[in-house]
Amino acid sequence: MVNPTFLLRGVLIDLDGTLMDTAPDLSAAANAMRADFGLPALPVARIAAFVGKGAEVLVHRALTGDLGGRVDDATFERARAAFYRHYHAVNGTHAVVFERVPQALELLHAQGLKVACVTNKPREFTVPLLERLALASAFDAVVAGDDVREKKPHPAIVLAGCERLRLAPAQALMIGDSVNDALAARAAGMRVVLVETGYNEGEPVATLAGTPGVDAIFATLFDAAQWVARHAEIETNEPRRPTP
Repeated sequence: MVNPTFLLRGVLIDLDGTLMDTAPDLSAAANAMRADFGLPALPVARIAAFVGKGAEVLVHRALTGDLGGRVDDATFERARAAFYRHYHAVNGTHAVVFERVPQALELLHAQGLKVACVTNKPREFTVPLLERLALASAFDAVVAGDDVREKKPHPAIVLAGCERLRLAPAQALMIGDSVNDALAARAAGMRVVLVETGYNEGEPVATLAGTPGVDAIFATLFDAAQWVARHAEIETNEPRRPTP
């Protein structure tokens, strides 16, 4: 656990598994891709375990049915095109925003904090998804997986998020659902807290308790936002919005 109080100006938040359950959409697209290759469908929980390192890695994993699986380049290109086509058709159709996520985002803004969404998901899926599920207006910035050269667990995305919020990493906190978020934030020199609503490549996020760089673990994003509101000393000259 971090110190009882700490200075803060912004919060970066992961998307898949942190803001919403996107596994139903991803599973539908991945299984449609597998069907194109004559392969049987995989359970939603299995596809969810493949989420975390971006769409390209998901394609490899979903096509092979293996967390460490890879296919040859020619097969990957056909599979990627199929997955993107199918995902465009279902993106936002079955995804569900987790309970009290809008309230969590309102609470963070009420503290005078800047808020960004940072995700490995490609921008062509990220922005429409946030818009369809009425979350786009809650973010001061969005950084997607193809906006930078490296995806989480590399720190590039979270560093870009800080840059777009015009903050130093030490002035920001990362909220995510996986070891990839923790590693990215730690490499960027940021604090990080995790939520238990996500995927973490099939492992319970509770197993990361005590891991260097993981400051705290909460059941939900709203719990994390409440904790931030109680413990963060907000570095801002702007007046706080009324707390919901």
